Amino acid sequence: MRIQHNIAALNTHRNLGANQAAAGKNLEKLSSGFKINRAGDDAAGLAISEKMRGQISGLDMASKNASDSISLIQTAEGALNETHSILQRMRELAVQSSNDTNVSEDRESLQKEIDQLKAEVTRISTDTEFNTQKLLNGDFADKTFHIGANGGQNIQLSVIDTSASALGISGKADVKAPGTITVDGKDATYKEKIEAQKDAKFTTTDSGTTWKDADGNTVTDTRITTILAGETPTNTTTYTATTANPAAGSTGSVSYSTTDDIYMDTDGQFYKGTDKTGTLITDATDIAALKADAGFASAITTAGTVNVDLKEQAAGYYNATDKLQVASLTDVTKGKTAGDKVEVGGFDITSQKGANDAIKTIDTAIKTVSSQRSSLGAAQNRLEHTINNLGASTENLTAAESRIRDTDMAAEMMAFTKNNILSQAAQSMLAQANQQPQGVLQLLQ
Repeated sequence: MRIQHNIAALNTHRNLGANQAAAGKNLEKLSSGFKINRAGDDAAGLAISEKMRGQISGLDMASKNASDSISLIQTAEGALNETHSILQRMRELAVQSSNDTNVSEDRESLQKEIDQLKAEVTRISTDTEFNTQKLLNGDFADKTFHIGANGGQNIQLSVIDTSASALGISGKADVKAPGTITVDGKDATYKEKIEAQKDAKFTTTDSGTTWKDADGNTVTDTRITTILAGETPTNTTTYTATTANPAAGSTGSVSYSTTDDIYMDTDGQFYKGTDKTGTLITDATDIAALKADAGFASAITTAGTVNVDLKEQAAGYYNATDKLQVASLTDVTKGKTAGDKVEVGGFDITSQKGANDAIKTIDTAIKTVSSQRSSLGAAQNRLEHTINNLGASTENLTAAESRIRDTDMAAEMMAFTKNNILSQAAQSMLAQANQQPQGVLQLLQ
């Protein structure tokens, strides 16, 4: 018998420590709910579990992203719904104005509503926002909706510019100064409308370089003189003269047929033909002979009276030669500064033809908005399916991760009960083992 080393007690103590450690792990798992609390519990299981956790959290955020994307699409689509309503109203007005039961005053009133509706279409396009992002002005292009847990799992969405100019129901120009815009690189200045002048009489002198009205006043308005210059006057001697050429053999005779027309412009140059498109006569002898002809002398000194049916000139922006660049009923550049963009022109329903043509223009705009709304609706439906799929994936991955990492409470409780009983038994046996050396005392008595 030995008292220096109680082998039985040492063995019992070792088993007691092991049982208490196992019971401690059981308590840790039961209290935390996880059977993997540290890498040592299950190194491979921990690595797999953490990857699954990354996927689960990514799927949850992707589902939130998809929901936010649907909210954005609903915002844009809701605004376009109102744009559609405006276009339908504009179409009603165009159809109404196409009927000749309307007089000019009626159509001008209809045009005023059209102008306001066009302005509202543009306002909707510039003011519709989601999280401070413009949605309908053309800036929202090739945007990415990230709807997956991993990189590259996304879809693209673009929303077109739905302003009045982009839809073709208005024009866009750059403001150079109040009252002046630049269209296609050409300056145009706003001018008020001038009324039609039916059969107005204008007299021209000096071969058409100066025009006077019926009261004898010189006409300076280039919008009128430009039209007059393009008219064919009833008294053609103002512009052209037809004469027999000098007799053959005479001094300065020319080799023209006696049936040829000779035209002399305001600078005294002669042309073979009835206007300046004919061949210019450059021979000095021929020119001298023509100037000596009485027919030409009479032609260039005779003033003519021209009956002109002037068309009504619309209010709008005219270039330097008074050619209408953009029609408009209001000066849209008032209050604007250089560099601003303005909506101008577009269709005009103040005439039957203009109203009739406007119907087709509006139909095209309606089709464009319908196409965009269809695209948005398709994207929204896709995202709703995406959310459902993400939810199912999250559920399945969570179940898989739970099987790897979560504690089976029933099984762990059984293990804890076993280890706890073993610990109690070991404690009892340790007490018995510690009593064994007491037998030595009997030998020492």
